[in-house]
Amino acid sequence: MIAVAIVRRRLREGKTYDDFRKAWYHETGFGTSNRMLTLLNVADPREVIVIGLTEASPENAPGLLAIDAAERGANPLDDVVEPAVDRTFGILVAEDDFSQSGPVPYQPAAVGTATTDFDEVQQLLELGASLLGPYLEKPATR
Repeated sequence: MIAVAIVRRRLREGKTYDDFRKAWYHETGFGTSNRMLTLLNVADPREVIVIGLTEASPENAPGLLAIDAAERGANPLDDVVEPAVDRTFGILVAEDDFSQSGPVPYQPAAVGTATTDFDEVQQLLELGASLLGPYLEKPATR
C-alpha cells in the first residue's frame, strides 16, 4: 500500500525554496518505492508543501520512520522554516484518472491495477496511528 505524508512548512523571511531544498534533501534512500512531490502555495509562495508517496507495509514502516527521523536529525530545517509544521498522514486508497472526455463508468477503489483491500488499509491505519501518534492531526469534534 502507498502511505501518504503531507507536510506544510513556511519559509522564514528571506529564505528561498533553494535554501529549503538544500536543507531538506534526503541523503539516504528509503529502499522502497518513494516519490516526493514539492509544491509552493500560489497564495503564499513562502509556504512549501511536500507530499510523500511511499510503498509501506507493516514490516517496513518502522524502518521508514527511522530513516526519516535520522534525515531530519542530521539535516534540521530550523534555520530555513518557521517552527510551526502542519502534518497529515494517510493511506492511498484510490487513484482515479478522469482524463478522458465524456462519460466515465464507475470503478471500485483501486491503486494501479490492484483493487483496494480495506482490511489491509485498516491494519496499516492502526499501525500508522501507533507509530505516528504525536504527529497526527486529531479529528475535528462536532
